[in-house]
Amino acid sequence: MTAPAHTARVAVFDLDGTLTRRDTLMSFLIMCLRDDRTAWPRLWRLPFTLARFALGLSDRGRLKASLIRQVLGRATRSDIEQRAQAFCDECLPGLLLPRALETVAGHRRAGDRLVLMSASVDLYVPLIAARLGFHETICTGVGWKAGHVDGTLTTENRRGAEKSRCLRQLKARFPAAAIAAYGDSGSDLEHLLLADEPLLVNASRATARRAARHGLPCVDWRDAE
Repeated sequence: MTAPAHTARVAVFDLDGTLTRRDTLMSFLIMCLRDDRTAWPRLWRLPFTLARFALGLSDRGRLKASLIRQVLGRATRSDIEQRAQAFCDECLPGLLLPRALETVAGHRRAGDRLVLMSASVDLYVPLIAARLGFHETICTGVGWKAGHVDGTLTTENRRGAEKSRCLRQLKARFPAAAIAAYGDSGSDLEHLLLADEPLLVNASRATARRAARHGLPCVDWRDAE
């Protein structure tokens, strides 16, 4: 969707833990396992995958790619589209935080450009963005081979320094616009510090203390639950 030339503010929202109560990728994969028992025999590798990550032999991007391959196998685009629709219909409403949705709605009423920027994957994040009325999505890409998902990542894992790089690109695209940014984790602090209007939400105590040292405001959208 083309942005209007007069865009005054760009509102950039993280997804997992910011708009939602918990991680969406794990929720999506668990739903897929629930609905497709043929995936269960592939999970024999899961303990080794988790052990490699715990020992520092694999980073978060490799962990994500391996989990997707193990759970989804060689699912087709049609399979994934159906599963993404089911996820948004059945699981997403219970994951979303009402105060987060109110904040998104406030930016929409103000005419701000809404960007969903997430380390979660493009198998379902763009559909979530569309459901919530976002104008664009920045998320981790997953590769396909001969019409089947193969689990490789086609972009950097959109986390930490990569989110900062993406935010800088947004600032370059909208040089006259104020950037409002929302995130929840320690890995979000780097890109929040680049924003004109940053807000840390739903953070752990340790992350909130780190944010306070940088003068970043912090709120908890879970208070009303």
